[in-house]
Amino acid sequence: MKILMINKFLHPNGGSETYIFKLGEHLESLGHKVEYFGMEHEGRIVGNSANAYTSDMDFHGGSKLSKLTYPIKTIYSREARKQIRKVLDDFKPDVCHLNNFNYQLTPSIILEIVKWRKQENKKCSIVYTAHDYQLVCPNHMCRNGNDNCEKCLSGSFINCTKGRCIHGSLAKSVIGTAEAGFWKSKGVYKYIDKIVCCSHFMKSKLDTNPLFKEKTVALHNFVDRMELKQPIEKEDYVLYFGRYSDEKGVSTLAQVCKSLPQIKFVFAGTGPLEESFSGVKNIENVGFKSGDELKALISKALFSICPSQCYENCPFSVMESQMYGTPVLGADIGGVPELIKEGITGELFESGNKQDLKEKIESLYYDKERIDSYSKNCLEVSFDSAEQYGAKIVAIYEGCC
Repeated sequence: MKILMINKFLHPNGGSETYIFKLGEHLESLGHKVEYFGMEHEGRIVGNSANAYTSDMDFHGGSKLSKLTYPIKTIYSREARKQIRKVLDDFKPDVCHLNNFNYQLTPSIILEIVKWRKQENKKCSIVYTAHDYQLVCPNHMCRNGNDNCEKCLSGSFINCTKGRCIHGSLAKSVIGTAEAGFWKSKGVYKYIDKIVCCSHFMKSKLDTNPLFKEKTVALHNFVDRMELKQPIEKEDYVLYFGRYSDEKGVSTLAQVCKSLPQIKFVFAGTGPLEESFSGVKNIENVGFKSGDELKALISKALFSICPSQCYENCPFSVMESQMYGTPVLGADIGGVPELIKEGITGELFESGNKQDLKEKIESLYYDKERIDSYSKNCLEVSFDSAEQYGAKIVAIYEGCC
């Protein structure tokens, strides 16, 4: 089978890129042919034999002229259609697997895939992995400022403009509203054969659109396994790892940490809120960690905290913690509760509730027997490996063909 993996970034940039690289690598190990389409970038690590990519669009830089044309290019891209056509003609895929494509590539590429397969009389399925809520929310996150918002789920995207939902900017929100409304009017998403949602929660939000309800399937992400027969010996600290930002609940967590001076907290990550907790004595900020350093940090923690206040989908931090024998205290929001067996591999608290979070941290921290029990239970947790997940994706491909 020939699979064209489509994602706007083809260099390491975030979760969706990790997803396409690892999934593509596994599919190739099974004997499938995989090529990639997206933007050109100096850090690009995957590609296609036609050597066709779109220009790198940097919304934070570039000339004044390029910035003036961005609003048009983020809605419809002639360049993306032209470049993907080169790849389609050369590679002749059986499946086009869409990932993050809005704004830089635009849904116009779907129109070109449909046009190409009709002209070539070629059966080519279109599968989409939803990494966010873009199909039902111009903001991507179902969020307005620091509040979760579902107004656009009714299909009226004008709410994005009314609420200035995109970075608090009227201009950006107008563009986001226009983009969503334009493609809704074109009915472009009807051509997607299957939508893979990384949580049942996300599926429920996309299913509010009748067009998507018959196409969605919930499939939790895969995670690298760490074979442990027993938990690694714990050290005396509680861990948060991830982005330092409001939607991740870092500000709330930092305030709670400050009220628990007797407990040591380790924060690992980067982000705009880094300075907000720099003066808290019982928080050790170790910065961004990855690889073996991160694994050691996770596995030695008494427990980790996922304090998110946004509609999380399938956070790797929750999955990885348990895979490394570390229980999780997670916010009861989005897809987080789907990943934690409450009272077995961790516990939940009310998202954004400082008092509940404080009480749950204290209760768990001072009950080492409970931590030990949760840690052992974590070793029995079974999330899909890349191999298991890949087999399910191939089944989806075959079901569409």
